Amino acid sequence: MGRIKSALEIALEKTESVKSDKAGIENFEARQKGKRLANEFLGNPQKPLEEALKKAPKEALESLKQGIFDVLIAQISLPASRDDEKRLELVGKGLQGIIGDSRFSALYKQFTQIISRYLNEAAQYEEAIKRQYAPKLRKKEEEFARRTGRQVQLDPFQDPEFVAFYHQHLNALKENYQAPVQQIQEQARLLFEKHLAL
Repeated sequence: MGRIKSALEIALEKTESVKSDKAGIENFEARQKGKRLANEFLGNPQKPLEEALKKAPKEALESLKQGIFDVLIAQISLPASRDDEKRLELVGKGLQGIIGDSRFSALYKQFTQIISRYLNEAAQYEEAIKRQYAPKLRKKEEEFARRTGRQVQLDPFQDPEFVAFYHQHLNALKENYQAPVQQIQEQARLLFEKHLAL
């Protein structure tokens, strides 16, 4: 019959292969700090990322930049409103700061022009959809007035049928503009990886 091992002996055997990877922990912490810096930058653009990068220890710089990059690249998407344009410009400025390649700046400028065009088209789509749906909405208002005896003006976005109709048409527009979003993300990744390899 074999010897019965104590719980401590079993635990020690299992953890024997696990060794503390100091460099891995430091890289993880630097990456997390980079993510915090990026979020602070997005919340307060007066805190430039370049200053934090200059102060960072050389061995943590790559991981710090990776953390910043991860947060900023995730922010690139089709905007929901004009307010998002400022956020996207800020994201471009932050990415330019860590990529440091003038080609990215030119690409991002083109991207912001495409985003502006998208927002213009989305506003036109919204107006066209409202005009197209207006007769149906008037019928619903008349039906409501006939049943209740009160005149009411319905907001189209409170009508589930209109909302479904609206999203169906707007999603078609979004699909047309999704390619430039993916392209700028891919270009940013390529240029960032090249920058890190230097």
